[in-house]
Amino acid sequence: MDLNYLISFIYAVIVAGTPLLLATLGEIITQKAGNLNLGVEGMMYIGVASGFAVAYYTKNPIFFILAAILSGALAAFLYALLTVTLKANQTVTGLALSIFGTGFANFVGETITNTSPTRTAVLDGKLMSYFKPINIPLLSDLPILGRLLFQYNIFVYLAVLIALVTGYFLFNDIRGLNLRAVGENAAAADASGIDVFKYKYLAICFGGALSGLAGAYISVITAGGTWTANSVSGLGWISVALVIFAGWNPYKAIFGSAIFGALRVLRFYLPRQSFNLPNSLYGALPFLVTALVIIFTSIFNSKEIQQPAGCGVNYDREER
Repeated sequence: MDLNYLISFIYAVIVAGTPLLLATLGEIITQKAGNLNLGVEGMMYIGVASGFAVAYYTKNPIFFILAAILSGALAAFLYALLTVTLKANQTVTGLALSIFGTGFANFVGETITNTSPTRTAVLDGKLMSYFKPINIPLLSDLPILGRLLFQYNIFVYLAVLIALVTGYFLFNDIRGLNLRAVGENAAAADASGIDVFKYKYLAICFGGALSGLAGAYISVITAGGTWTANSVSGLGWISVALVIFAGWNPYKAIFGSAIFGALRVLRFYLPRQSFNLPNSLYGALPFLVTALVIIFTSIFNSKEIQQPAGCGVNYDREER
């Protein structure tokens, strides 16, 4: 295989895997706090729609990022209010959030495109320039390594940084250890003086914020700044499966997102004459692998890699 071809493939893999990494990290933190939020897809859609609408009308990159993050966090806050405070079923609430987020995004997108003279919605070119691949003097010009390490958009570097910080937080910081204690046994954590509800709310909202940020990425990178209906297209569900694939470990999530990113772009790099497969099969490949991950994880359940014991179970202090 030609070296440049291989480098282009690796580059595309990382770009395709970045929104998965962001959303997966958010769900890892959420589940580590003892909450299973199946609304990742919906929060990503909310981030896409809110960020795009703000960017379209203000043309301000900072407002764009803030809108996506805050809208995702707000959606997660509503989920937390229902599940942590009101003790609603986590699975049903998450599914409802996914349905709502998808509908909300479609509504916002149709509103913007219907009011546009051209019936299309495209973000301002100057705003888009902030999210182009960056150029680091000397480093970006290095042969091979320059393309592989120093020519990505700002989201890629931010996602990796968040993964590293999140991993350190969970495994080395006392607050991260407290968070894990809440997810494993909320009653015991409460009895030891840990504010269970504060940790749950903060973790869930942080997870929503990262899902919203993943939505922002989809708006300007995946969709290229043009409003595209159904742009998330199942990435939220893949992210939930990636949490299992990564064993609830932020460091492993980096590699897991790259693997699933490879599955997303594989159709563009495999020689057609060697693998004469329909495009629909390539499109379904990430979801097939997602299903296999869940099946094999269930069959070969490792004691070392377990979902937090309290995940999916609402904590009621009165029943402690």
